[in-house]
Amino acid sequence: MELVIATRGSKLALWQAEWVKKRLEEMGHSVKLKIVKTTGDKILDKPLAEIGGKGLFIKEVEEALLRGDAQIAVHSLKDFPVDYDEENFQLTAVPVRGAVEDAFLSENFENLAELPMNAVIGTSSLRRAMQLKAFREDFIIEPLRGNIDTRIKKLKSGKFDAIILAHAGIKRLNLLKAVKYVEVIDPDIIVPAMGQGALGIETTKDPKVIEVVKKLNDLRSWIEVSIERDFVKTLNLGCHAPVGVNAKILIDDSIKIRGALLKGDKLVKKEVVVPFDEWEFAGREFAEEFK
Repeated sequence: MELVIATRGSKLALWQAEWVKKRLEEMGHSVKLKIVKTTGDKILDKPLAEIGGKGLFIKEVEEALLRGDAQIAVHSLKDFPVDYDEENFQLTAVPVRGAVEDAFLSENFENLAELPMNAVIGTSSLRRAMQLKAFREDFIIEPLRGNIDTRIKKLKSGKFDAIILAHAGIKRLNLLKAVKYVEVIDPDIIVPAMGQGALGIETTKDPKVIEVVKKLNDLRSWIEVSIERDFVKTLNLGCHAPVGVNAKILIDDSIKIRGALLKGDKLVKKEVVVPFDEWEFAGREFAEEFK
């Protein structure tokens, strides 16, 4: 089958699309990429929450699907809205998930705990900022936009004492040694974003395309991100809201869910462990504890 994948043009987005392309080619399909520039790629001088947040990295990609220019789109699942156009599209597969944690990067300090008083940390994520301030009130949080390479360059220029990025992204682009110090941040300190570390493969409603793509789905990863997406949807929040949630299937198949939400000026953090057979309701029920 001949397939076209619509993707953003950043290095990370292309890595993700190429990864899916290779898996589909291994299944015997002919696959091409179509690069699309999104609103989130064009506006780099404002925090994501200020320019709308919701769907900033998918609108133009979905338009390519609607035009028939492509049948498949590959997203970082943390950027894929919980409310999307389900009449025309389907979230068909979530492959095996990568690292879920956030990562600390610095040229001068070994880890988060070693940062000096009033250290300047770069991030445009409200979720990261609120949890960093809860960890240490003295931290100064400054906005940081751009692709991963751009963010690392800004760190190296001396604008920041440290920056925070998704661990999965720097691993996928082999950038773990691009900065002197990299620390994986304990999810108890910074609860990750919904869907962080996972890819979301969106398709048109074409049954033949769906049949092909669903073979890339990993059930455990699907269950984890479904819980997280249900949590955010129940709270009526978007991808870039000040909320963190992470579901992890444990060795005994129970599921540990962590949540963090900024309510007014107060950070609320909770966790729960639920039986595996309750996963379909777990995200919604856990969200009710934050209302």
